Amino acid sequence: MSCGEPHETDCSEVLDHLYEFLDHEMPDSDCTKFEVHFEECSPCLEKYGLEQAVKKLVKRCCGQDDVPADLRAKVMGRIDLIRSGQTVPDQDVATAQE
Repeated sequence: MSCGEPHETDCSEVLDHLYEFLDHEMPDSDCTKFEVHFEECSPCLEKYGLEQAVKKLVKRCCGQDDVPADLRAKVMGRIDLIRSGQTVPDQDVATAQE
């Protein structure tokens, strides 16, 4: 998705890291870049608003369930592997918990 206009921060970068922005999991400097981009790019702002609404709905409907600590640790470990560029085992996270 792109509005067709040039931006300092490319639309693809914003959309690739949208959930990190929504979850406040990025440095303040990156958050500022994204906020500036949303001010300039209405398609990305619309996508941000939609994802934010979905996230709020999921939290409201499903936010009462506690995630088992071991499952959370496994998921976070896989996220760290992916972010570092390492090969991720084919084993499914749900299967690993069993």
